[in-house]
Amino acid sequence: MNIMKTLFIGRFQPFHKGHLKVIQNVSKEYDEVIIGIGSSQYSYTIDNPFTAGERKLMIKKSLEKIGVKNYRTILIPDIHNPPKWVDHIVSIISDFDTLISNNSLTKRLFSEKGYDVKETLLYNKDKYSGKEIRKRIRNDEPWNNLVPPEVVNIIKEIDGIKRIKDLSKK
Repeated sequence: MNIMKTLFIGRFQPFHKGHLKVIQNVSKEYDEVIIGIGSSQYSYTIDNPFTAGERKLMIKKSLEKIGVKNYRTILIPDIHNPPKWVDHIVSIISDFDTLISNNSLTKRLFSEKGYDVKETLLYNKDKYSGKEIRKRIRNDEPWNNLVPPEVVNIIKEIDGIKRIKDLSKK
């Protein structure tokens, strides 16, 4: 029997309901979902406020809550070199059959290297966006409904609201 694995890469800054829906759906189609936490070396910046460990915990707690168990997370540091990026990722994780992405550059780079790339449905992309969620947190606008409750709890536990606001003052 051939075990089918898919790779889903994101920064998950923070992990939101759009990410959750994608993983929930593809976890039904594949034996394993490999979740690549991109730019894993970055944290405490305006675009990447959360650490790799915090993002991994957000994913774990959110997927536990809905019963998704057929996944694993892999940390993927960024190298800022698009032509070598796919090879970099494959040097870290190579046992996947398909890449799931809606990012045009990611799709192009993997397709050019001969990988099977599939798009997923977008779940209210304007609303379910890490950039939008961080902006709402900075501006004291409603954001809790855009992320799983487990992520709300983690952000509050680590004082992530204050962190995001402090980072925007630099």
